[in-house]
Parts: sequence; C-alpha cells; structure tokens
Amino acid sequence: MPNDDDMDEFAAARQRRTKVIAWVVIVALIVAGGGAAVLALLFG
Repeated sequence: MPNDDDMDEFAAARQRRTKVIAWVVIVALIVAGGGAAVLALLFG
C-alpha cells in the first residue's frame, strides 16, 4: 500500500529531524554552560 510507504518515509524523516534537534540542543547547552563557567572564572 502506498499509504504505508508514505507513512514510513514520514516517520523516518521525523526521527532524523528529532535526532538533529536533540544534538543541537545538547551542543547549545554545553556551549552555554561552558561560556557561563568561563565568564565566572574571568569575572569571579
């Protein structure tokens, strides 16, 4: 059934997008946390 194939493609694309967003959030948190630590060390 074409409908099942479409849904499988949609599910795969959604999962891929979710993984990308998750990694971006993780990297942003690390960068923000690291930046906060550096500022704390510089300005005590």
